This record gives sequence, C-alpha cells and structure tokens, in this order.
Amino acid sequence: MASFPLLLTLLIHCAGSWAQSVVTQPPSASGTPGQRVTISCSGSSSNFGTNTVNWYQQFPGTAPKLVIYSNNQRPSGVPDRFSGSKSGTSASLAISGLQSEDEADYYCSSWDDSLSGPVFGGGTKLTVLGQPKAAPSVTLFPPSSEELQAN
Repeated sequence: MASFPLLLTLLIHCAGSWAQSVVTQPPSASGTPGQRVTISCSGSSSNFGTNTVNWYQQFPGTAPKLVIYSNNQRPSGVPDRFSGSKSGTSASLAISGLQSEDEADYYCSSWDDSLSGPVFGGGTKLTVLGQPKAAPSVTLFPPSSEELQAN
C-alpha cells in the first residue's frame, strides 16, 4: 500500500500525455481568500459519460491526495469546503471559503472504457491571490578572524 502514492504519481504523469486529449481542464485558476473557486474538467462519453470522476490535490514534491471520489464524495479528513459535481461529460470541483493552504495542483480523473484504463486531466494550478509574501531578509555576519588577519 505504501507504493500506491508513487504509482498514482506515475499514472498522472505518464498517462497525462495520452489522457490530455480526452480529459481537459484549465491550466490555471485563482481566487482570493474567502472566495469560492470552481475548477472544471471535461471528458467524453467513454469516460465521464459512463464512469465516476475523482479529484486529487497535489502539493509540490508530494504524492497526490484524493479529495473527491465518485463525483461528489469526500474522504474522511477532507474539509466540507470541497465539493464535486458531474453532469454528462463535464465535472467540477468547487472550493468555498478559499484558504492559502488550498494553493496546489488539482487533477480530475476517471476510467475510460475505450482505453480500458484510467485517464487524467493535465492538472489545474490553483493560486490563492493576495497572500502576504514574506519580505526578503539579509543577515550580516562579522568577518572571520582569518579575514581580519588577511586585511
């Protein structure tokens, strides 16, 4: 089971190239804290039309985390600010009360009957705007004794 996140990551990146043609989602989305943001995903009759849709959240350098499964179900531990819906061959992920920690990449996925395998969207990078950015800081160190002796 420990290898599942690795397998999922490989599926997303490897399958993405052939899956992008059948499952599409916008490359980016943004919102300010407190807003409601919706990420759309469009499939086809062979995937979204006959199967359920899942959504994954991925932070840089980490394995994807399932946030919505079976179109609109939340795994335990996922805040109810996250909701999913599907109609026909389109699906969407909504995040209400947007928070800075929601900034991540989001992927939709489904099973494709024609391909007999999973398909993934190319991912949507969600940016939370208006976050205070830490100002750069400079730390000054006194010269070492060797540097003092050299001068």
